[in-house]
Amino acid sequence: MNMLSYETSINMLDLLHVGAVRTENVPLSSSLGRVLAEDIIAKYNDPQFPTASMDGYAIIASDQELESLTILGINPAGTNEQRVITTGECIKTFTGSKMPQGSDTLIQIENVTVAEGTILINQKVLKGSSVRPIGEGYKAGDTLIKQGTKIGFAQIGVMAALGIVMVKVALRPRVAILATGSEILDLGVMSDNPAQIRSSNNYTLAALFESAGAEAIQLGVVADDRASILQALSNAFRCADIIVSTGGVSVGDYDFVKDIVPRLGAEIVFKGVAIKPGKHLLVASKEDKFVIALPGFAYSSTVTAILYVLPLVAKMLGKEKPYKIVEAKLSEDFHKRSNLREFSACNVRIEEGEYFIDFKNKKVGSSAILTNLLENSALMISGEEDGDLPEGTFVNVILLENF
Repeated sequence: MNMLSYETSINMLDLLHVGAVRTENVPLSSSLGRVLAEDIIAKYNDPQFPTASMDGYAIIASDQELESLTILGINPAGTNEQRVITTGECIKTFTGSKMPQGSDTLIQIENVTVAEGTILINQKVLKGSSVRPIGEGYKAGDTLIKQGTKIGFAQIGVMAALGIVMVKVALRPRVAILATGSEILDLGVMSDNPAQIRSSNNYTLAALFESAGAEAIQLGVVADDRASILQALSNAFRCADIIVSTGGVSVGDYDFVKDIVPRLGAEIVFKGVAIKPGKHLLVASKEDKFVIALPGFAYSSTVTAILYVLPLVAKMLGKEKPYKIVEAKLSEDFHKRSNLREFSACNVRIEEGEYFIDFKNKKVGSSAILTNLLENSALMISGEEDGDLPEGTFVNVILLENF
């Protein structure tokens, strides 16, 4: 079987046309986890005027040489203070308050002694101390959050501060997931047949796609029957943007998916990639919809979904990248198992700003071992030309977080 290189397959995937990003407006309070469909640009400076960052007295810095300063009154936060401070005067000003005109410094309460309507300065401060200048946080016209950003708590806080009520977000692409195989037993279904195994792929992938910003549609489990698979995939085309199946793409007698996909009118983009795990995957397209047929083993289907489904989801959401790739240093020797591009489960950690990986408790075996992705796991990438790699070698790693 002739297989594409990994680089060629990714380049072909990048060329697939997914159309313009579809959008909708949602309330700010409902935008957590969604992907921004427009830049968030500041319309004004923050703060718009010099603001006290502590409780104290607004003064003219050079007046700290005087014996005492007369207190003109107080300036609570939220007050549109209009008084003008002149030499020898001060106003008690609180955190978040607009600094009075004429003042240039705030001296903290603990630095002064109050006596008969005046303050005596016990410890001087620098000019501009405890004053937030205009535009300290951001300036009018600044792009604060870029289109394609996944909205988290900080983004919601910034948008709330800007007074944004409705947020323009990318419409979540719908990904339908179908598990195939007569040996697969869906959750809640009872069987006395010990040869059957519980379905996990469709639940793993649904969670993965939801984490990446898509809407997952569970199509359940279909036995190795041509008519049933054909009907299930036909139904999926009516309700989803991307159809993902697991199982049935290898070269076995009951691997029907690879033969059924063309009967649906879908054009095969490529089949077979020189990667481990998942070399028998298939990618097809029909108009503006896509079929990604993945292997049946749990680890294999998950890794190939990350590599080939998440990029399509990211494009439909307007995200720049589907996941983050970093450079990391091997903390132990790595044994290469094939002459393919390998994606190996590893443990990742950060020490003094540098990424390190090891393979402690990562089992070596078939591509069915999904537990290898538990805890602080990542995917180490090794090339076709790589052999065994010694400790200290720098490698590229796909981080399995913050999709």
